Amino acid sequence: MKILAKIILSVALVGPLVVHADAPSPAPSESQLVEHGSYINKDGVRVHSPAHTRDGEQPAGASAQCHDGSYSFSRDHQGTCSHHGGVSRWLD
Repeated sequence: MKILAKIILSVALVGPLVVHADAPSPAPSESQLVEHGSYINKDGVRVHSPAHTRDGEQPAGASAQCHDGSYSFSRDHQGTCSHHGGVSRWLD
């Protein structure tokens, strides 16, 4: 019984310290995009680089549209569209 109590207590103390990452954004359809690069963001997560779409429609997972017409998939606002003329509009 003492062992079970210790396990429960340790889970109760450590459980709140576990950090849960945000759910990943849906991946864009590569066939819809013109560019196909990616980068590792500041959180160590691989993110699709800004890309133009073949049909001009907003792709799944896009968070912003850049001034050059490309769509960004950035998870953070800082630096989004920095090499694409800045953010034209936020989509999230």
